[in-house]
Amino acid sequence: MEPGDDEEPPLAIAINDVNDLEIPPQRTIEPDASQPPCLPVAQPVGVTVITGYLGSGKSTLVNHILNTQHGKRIAVILNEFGEEIGVERAMINEGDEGALVEEWVELANGCICCNVKHSLVQALEQLVQRKERLDHILLETTGLANPAPLASVLWLDDQLESDVRLDSIITVVDAKNLGYQLKSHHESSSFPEAYHQIAFADVVILNKVDLVSDDDSGVILEDLEKDIHAINSLANIIRSVRCQVDLATILNCRAYDATHATHLEDLLRENRNLSTSDIHDSGVRTLCISELKTIDLEKVRMWIEEILWEKKYGMDVYRCKGILSVANSDQLYTLQAVREIYEIVPARKWKDDESRINKIVFIGRSLNEEILVNTMRDCTM
Repeated sequence: MEPGDDEEPPLAIAINDVNDLEIPPQRTIEPDASQPPCLPVAQPVGVTVITGYLGSGKSTLVNHILNTQHGKRIAVILNEFGEEIGVERAMINEGDEGALVEEWVELANGCICCNVKHSLVQALEQLVQRKERLDHILLETTGLANPAPLASVLWLDDQLESDVRLDSIITVVDAKNLGYQLKSHHESSSFPEAYHQIAFADVVILNKVDLVSDDDSGVILEDLEKDIHAINSLANIIRSVRCQVDLATILNCRAYDATHATHLEDLLRENRNLSTSDIHDSGVRTLCISELKTIDLEKVRMWIEEILWEKKYGMDVYRCKGILSVANSDQLYTLQAVREIYEIVPARKWKDDESRINKIVFIGRSLNEEILVNTMRDCTM
């Protein structure tokens, strides 16, 4: 293991005395007794899932966030998903008998840190019910190779209602060892978890770039970024040393927000080549297909369900994101899927200067472009 492979849980910091902080005077407005009180609608708290190989620097990133004076109130959940627990059980609310939050520790910068072993759902509910409003929640996974089940629960699970929302999945990778990890499946019967973690990522932090050989570090890092984008061309890659990254680039990404303008523009941009070829014979890649004719929304739903649920065409789709031009509608629809869970919703009206188009990006294994193009064409009007 290389120096700086800090994978110990974040250390708690002594709480500073906050009693002498000056609080600015607040203007008080007497409520109108004749009118019912108007309470502001609380927005769901964003949850960022942090995943990555042991030794990649996940805990270094968490420590960076916990120790930075960023002015935000952030909760960090260290979720120990061991093999004996299993991710399904880890998400079940086990009631009074289940192991819940072990300890909450308040840190000097206003962040909260806890350690959860079983009930993620109950831990999140406890967090959002705290009197002090949280700005964000980080969930660091340990012993969990595939973040998809977590993403499914946090994104559209009814048990969590609307108190929290999945913001993004961040994968931390070790620049010095990533090449070996991607090739490791040649010597193993199992599929390397590095592919899963990159395929599901919205942001990939290429960490420990300082440990790459100085002689050819530029070429090596560019090749690694090509490998990452070959698996997932939608991921934003950030180079770092000891995970020292600008928090604005990893928090509040709104990767699962159907109306987020940045994501729509990325998909609408014609000059970006999103499709990639297979990498290292793994069969994992990004594939982008498009169709100019308007589509029948119900046909598209059935088509997506055949691909995701029935595996009708033998493709293993990890993620899916797209924009749809629906017949007899002026609304731009967005499609997003994580494994078997998908959502199709209207995002906004098409602009007058936009070329109406259907464009869908698939990330997964054994993707067949010819089948996807032809079957999508069957959904047109």
